[in-house]
Amino acid sequence: MNSTHSDVLVASPTQIEVKEYLDRVSDDLLASLPPAGQLSASGRRGIIARYSTVLEGNFIYWMTGAYLAARSEEARSIITDNLLEEVRDSHPAMLRRFIMAANALPTDADALAVAPNLTPVRLFIGRLSPAPILAMMAFFESFIQRFMPYLEELAEKQGSSENEYTQVHGVCDIAHSEGLFQALEAEMALAPDSREPAEYLYEGVHLLRALIESMFTSRSAVAA
Repeated sequence: MNSTHSDVLVASPTQIEVKEYLDRVSDDLLASLPPAGQLSASGRRGIIARYSTVLEGNFIYWMTGAYLAARSEEARSIITDNLLEEVRDSHPAMLRRFIMAANALPTDADALAVAPNLTPVRLFIGRLSPAPILAMMAFFESFIQRFMPYLEELAEKQGSSENEYTQVHGVCDIAHSEGLFQALEAEMALAPDSREPAEYLYEGVHLLRALIESMFTSRSAVAA
């Protein structure tokens, strides 16, 4: 019998293209960040606060939506492990310590700044479309991991030495992102779609990109 290497998972060209596309979105977002050294104290505080406004009350909720939407046991197992770590290690409390040490507790103004772009993401999650949600969450985990050095630099310039949150997520989100790509593969294999990924897979990614941009595009952030 010829060896088929059936125990080796090889990504199809389409799956490779999905990862490359999501990496390009992250690249564009990171390239658009204002240099930390050019930000005023208020500008630094605002970016940290708006990031917290989005993450602290929504990330576990969105990941739970991914679990509810998933149809494959493989995807559900991967998402369960992610949620277990978030809840067991109390990542929201970790984030709260980080923002408090940076004197960046969110205000009403911070919540209002992201609200117009936050609601569409919540409504998108509520539709419980498995592959598009997993594409969004895989992108988000990957972006967060790459965003951590910048976020930590902002906090340091605010006088903070509390970096547990950024150090943990700069490492664990690499594995989380890879796991979610595996979950996405499983969902796409379970329910193949003949359309090009751009036609159905990236709606949540685009909505989330707009939300992320609202975290750090305040025109009053740059120091005079």
